[in-house]
Amino acid sequence: MTITARDIVSLTTARAQLSELADQVKAGAEKIITKNGESYVALIDAQRLDHYHRLERAHIHMLLIDDAASGLRDVAEGRSRDARAAIADFKARRAKE
Repeated sequence: MTITARDIVSLTTARAQLSELADQVKAGAEKIITKNGESYVALIDAQRLDHYHRLERAHIHMLLIDDAASGLRDVAEGRSRDARAAIADFKARRAKE
């Protein structure tokens, strides 16, 4: 969705016209509320916010799957080591510092 100049509203205006702004948002608009001339918060439909949260969770899950696949490739190609040995090496290096 494209944000236009009509979608940018000062906090003072938002306070005075909250009901009207909420109706516009429910109809599909998104509003950027400014404070002291800078973006402050956004007013969006609750269902759209829920959708954004679901997309964010799905993205995080995809990143985790990619990391797991990368780790499995490392193990399959011999680019791994025993965790206990790695921790012992780390502790030994730290003790020398």
